[in-house]
Amino acid sequence: MTERSPVTPSATAEDQKPVDSAPPPQGLDREIIILGLVIVSGTVMAILDTTIVNVALRTLGTDFTAPLSTIQWVVTGYMLAMGSVIPLTGWAIDRFGARRIWMTSIVLFVLGSALCGAAWNIESLIAFRALQGVGGGMLMPTGMSILTMAAGPQRMGRVMSIIGIPMLLGPVLGPVLGGWLVGVDWRWIFFVNLPVGAMALALAWWKIPGGRAEGASTALDLRGLVLLPPGFVLIIYGMSQASSHGGFGKPSTIAWIVGGIALIALFVVHSLQRREKALIDVRLFANRTFAAAAIAVFFVGIALLGSLLLLPLYFQVARGEDALAAGLLLAPQGLGAATAMPVAGFLTDKVGAGRVVPFGIIILVLGTVPFTMVGSDTSYWLLGGALYVRGLGLGCTMMPTMSAAMTTLTRSAVSRATSSLNIIMQLGGSFGAALLAVVLSREISSQLPAQAKGGGGGGGQVSEIPEAVRQKVAPMLADAFGNTFWVALGLTAVLIIPALFLPRKGTNSSPPPPVG
Repeated sequence: MTERSPVTPSATAEDQKPVDSAPPPQGLDREIIILGLVIVSGTVMAILDTTIVNVALRTLGTDFTAPLSTIQWVVTGYMLAMGSVIPLTGWAIDRFGARRIWMTSIVLFVLGSALCGAAWNIESLIAFRALQGVGGGMLMPTGMSILTMAAGPQRMGRVMSIIGIPMLLGPVLGPVLGGWLVGVDWRWIFFVNLPVGAMALALAWWKIPGGRAEGASTALDLRGLVLLPPGFVLIIYGMSQASSHGGFGKPSTIAWIVGGIALIALFVVHSLQRREKALIDVRLFANRTFAAAAIAVFFVGIALLGSLLLLPLYFQVARGEDALAAGLLLAPQGLGAATAMPVAGFLTDKVGAGRVVPFGIIILVLGTVPFTMVGSDTSYWLLGGALYVRGLGLGCTMMPTMSAAMTTLTRSAVSRATSSLNIIMQLGGSFGAALLAVVLSREISSQLPAQAKGGGGGGGQVSEIPEAVRQKVAPMLADAFGNTFWVALGLTAVLIIPALFLPRKGTNSSPPPPVG
């Protein structure tokens, strides 16, 4: 094993070359495949935990005698912690090396998981979930940086196909695993991470090279740290409030979001002044390819994470399925993604993301159309086929878009670029989930008679409708979901605009001038 770290950026002349200036390799060798699987073993934990807890919220509320407005922070606190720590990842990799950051993140995540499983009240559970999020937030960008620098951009599409598998399968497997574990004991939702984390830590110690590249930046951008993570937190908090407290029109919701946007705007000004020493170098967005990919990643986050709010709710609320059955019914989407991603990665390297991603968007839209016309008795075979097609579209869209963003960057820009893309993905998913939750709540309120809503008047009370009543109002519930899926379809179709600006040449072609 070589002593030079393949993952941390360097200030040498070599690292100022675009990462795609190396001779094109023929394929993924055994070492890169093994390294990719090591990364997957760690990232799968954090991605599963973004969804695995959702099916246990009612059980947690009962055990801790806490209202839903408090229980929701078990999820929101985790997401906020993940989002706030992502901007630190690029600096941390430069300062300490990717191997140390990777292993530290796993330790924090596993420690947080153990403490969550031992939580004695709702306040302790929320605090420990935040600790989990701190560890989980750095896993994905660190893993992407490790593989990007180890494999090189000529194999970026195929490498991203490996690390993208848990990103697409996690939201599908999470509800299934969570639904099963709730039937045993909700604490196992967290304890299940302990053996997986121990294995990931051992594999990282064995396979990820140590060391830190000479010349890497060691100065922490304190001003950027005060501006960017809090700005991100305020926006996500505003989104979470919009989904449960009156929508986006409420003054307090607007204030949170505007405050977050203002902090991010101040960070942009600061970054332009500080340049490469900033927490994130916003000059990366001067690269047309990176900017187009970043916008596309935002809408991919909406299409993936936002729609995953609607899909299980449709099966549980409109069709009366339990959490485990709903998770199993979502499985075809993950299978479609797993089918498409290796092929999409290969084609991206050969012909460019600009030819693969638009095709994937068309497939994704076609797979979403049946859900805009769902009824209370729509065939599960039809919906399963549509979900498989959606998975094919997502597999041809997400990781090819992210890999396209890397192909024109210098080696020294990679770690911060991966952090930027993960921030944008989280923000897109949060925006999509909040927006679709508001639309769904209003649709249900307008469709259902007041007596069916238990006097609640909103989507938050629909799960409490007695089964006999639910069967009577099932057609109206299905109409509410169908109308909401039209909004999801529109947000997905918008993806085609930035996709048209992605490169239409494979990584063997001459690159444009590098940025970073």
